[in-house]
Amino acid sequence: MTNILGTNYVTQIGLVVHDIKKTAQTFADFFGMDVPEIKITQPVEQSFTNYRGESSAARAKLAFFDMGSLQLELIEPDNHPSTWREHLDHNGEGVHHIAFVVNDMQEKVETLNSLNIPVIQKGEYKNGRYAYVDTIGPLKVMLELLEND
Repeated sequence: MTNILGTNYVTQIGLVVHDIKKTAQTFADFFGMDVPEIKITQPVEQSFTNYRGESSAARAKLAFFDMGSLQLELIEPDNHPSTWREHLDHNGEGVHHIAFVVNDMQEKVETLNSLNIPVIQKGEYKNGRYAYVDTIGPLKVMLELLEND
């Protein structure tokens, strides 16, 4: 049996939220941690965000909690088209994705495409790139692929 992603190590769980400041404070209080810095994703000119095959100006506020062996990501999307906004509007707050760090993302994306598992959104961040793939049908949750330089 072949492992499509080349890993089974979950590195991150992502949650979409309406109010990142409030939710980050709640998590921090619950787990006795500091509230992490809230960052804003880069504009499309730097992130090259592509949602459902089209360029998107979508941005989001992000907060990351290091929770031992994995990271919890809070995501508050803006109102531009994105998988984050779509999930929040249709499903409400909650788990958006589980993430895996992969090598040779392009190869993984091509393999997934051949299995009728398309990329929903992709983009770049400092020193890396991400892709959300539509595994909700078969796996009941979206996967995010992360590739770091």
